[in-house]
Amino acid sequence: MQIRLQNDAGQVKTPKIGFSWTVLFFGFFVPLFRGDAKWAIFMMIADVLTFWLANFLLCFLYNGIYVKDLLEKGYYPADDYSLGVLRQKGWVA
Repeated sequence: MQIRLQNDAGQVKTPKIGFSWTVLFFGFFVPLFRGDAKWAIFMMIADVLTFWLANFLLCFLYNGIYVKDLLEKGYYPADDYSLGVLRQKGWVA
């Protein structure tokens, strides 16, 4: 499921919610390409230390982490559907 988030400058991002197939197959390259250097470094270190077992756990968590980071950076739901999904997850009031 995809939602739409936008910021005050008018930039719109459409992150997915739930399991991340891209993280499963491409690992730390996903946050790297999304411009999320903090999580790219964390995922790379975790993958190396756990022989890529951490990657299996992170594919369940990363999309939610990414959306929460966007919300903290000032993005907000661009439509009612996105607002409803975020409320259902408990990420916005």
